[in-house]
Amino acid sequence: MTDVKGLAVPLGRRLLAEGVGTALLVTVVVGSGIAAQRLSPDDVGLQLLENSIATALGLGVLILVFGPVSGAHFNPVVSVADWLLGRGNATGLRGRHVGPYSAAQIVGGVVGATLANAMYDLPAIQISGNERVSAPVLLAEVVATAGLIAVVFALVRTGRLTSSAVAVGAYIGAAYWFTSSTSFANPAVTVGRIFSDTFAGIAPSSVPGFVLAQIVGAALGGLMIRFLYQPLPMITFDDPGVTGPV
Repeated sequence: MTDVKGLAVPLGRRLLAEGVGTALLVTVVVGSGIAAQRLSPDDVGLQLLENSIATALGLGVLILVFGPVSGAHFNPVVSVADWLLGRGNATGLRGRHVGPYSAAQIVGGVVGATLANAMYDLPAIQISGNERVSAPVLLAEVVATAGLIAVVFALVRTGRLTSSAVAVGAYIGAAYWFTSSTSFANPAVTVGRIFSDTFAGIAPSSVPGFVLAQIVGAALGGLMIRFLYQPLPMITFDDPGVTGPV
């Protein structure tokens, strides 16, 4: 979600950045959730506060660290939206790279959850029993994901990518609280959180509903951007110079 200065970055390096970045994001989410559960076992509201602050701050830092390499998507719906919104003027991510980006993000999400488990002396591989699906929660995931896409690509199309770390981190931190789903808004993070049977986990049976809601939300957010903002002329990752918006 930030500019990349200099020559185009090879795909392999970008995929490594997306995988490691997503892994660390899920480690932050799950690890801070485990810590919050242990530090405040009798206060769910305080647990959520601790978890949301850590996630917002961690996400902002990760965008700053990995943005110059891969764009710091860490999220398959952001990668798809970047491709779709940039097709008309050849900006953003190439279509053939959406699949590899998404695969790296999903693998990273799983690795991040197992790393968090291991750091807290829990079984590295565990499956969550935290059922989360209900109509209001799925609606919240639509809203959360639409908002995330709107924030990211409003910054892209108005040339304010230097604000992405603060803006995206702040949005996710806020969305923890104003959405009943606590704003997963990310299929890779959702899949990763299957492997944490803790405060931050999600049962496998809840994942399809969450992912579908995220796809719908991303589509709505993308449509809003198409109507509100004109695309900026930028160079893609595969061209020399300054790379496209991600």
